[in-house]
Amino acid sequence: QVQLVESGGGLVQAGGSLRLSCAASGRTFSSYTMGWFRQASGKEREFVAGISWTGLSTYYADSVKGRFTISRDNAKNTVYLQMNSLEPEDTAVYTCAARKSFVVSANEKQYDYWGQGTQVTVSS
Repeated sequence: QVQLVESGGGLVQAGGSLRLSCAASGRTFSSYTMGWFRQASGKEREFVAGISWTGLSTYYADSVKGRFTISRDNAKNTVYLQMNSLEPEDTAVYTCAARKSFVVSANEKQYDYWGQGTQVTVSS
């Protein structure tokens, strides 16, 4: 069982930056692939970024590539999402998820555990 708690969301102006954190419980965090997803009001949830259990493989949605960076610290049981050059279109609830696999996936149905989410609002 893994419990995930996100933090770091908030209100930021366009062009600004935020860093989201996702703290995980459990001693087997390092064996989980982690992902960040987001859901804007009235839209479907979408994949943002994923990272392998080693941190050596990362995968990004085209819409955030070059602006967002996912990373993890297995010693701290934490995964991060550094978001730069934020745009109003990035406004959404951001949620982290854990997948009991060594393979990164963009498919939300393949994730086993989810956090509650944190709101990110980007003003123009």
